[in-house]
Amino acid sequence: MSLHLEIITPEKHVFQGEVESATFPGTLGTFQVLKDHAPIISSLGQGSLVYVDGEGTHNIEIDGGVVEVLKNKVTVLAESIL
Repeated sequence: MSLHLEIITPEKHVFQGEVESATFPGTLGTFQVLKDHAPIISSLGQGSLVYVDGEGTHNIEIDGGVVEVLKNKVTVLAESIL
């Protein structure tokens, strides 16, 4: 694993752990983050947030938010989980 992913909503911590990749529903289209991705802050639209870890592929439906990628740490502030 090479990325630390944290998914947070105003109500709770949804996920925190090491992942291989994460795919996000950006407001301008879907994009994927892998190890050593350039720093980015992006708005998220409604859709599927997909991440891959040692247990397999996981899908979380979110209702928008923001993602920040910095030094292999990915923080998602989601409006809510659908």
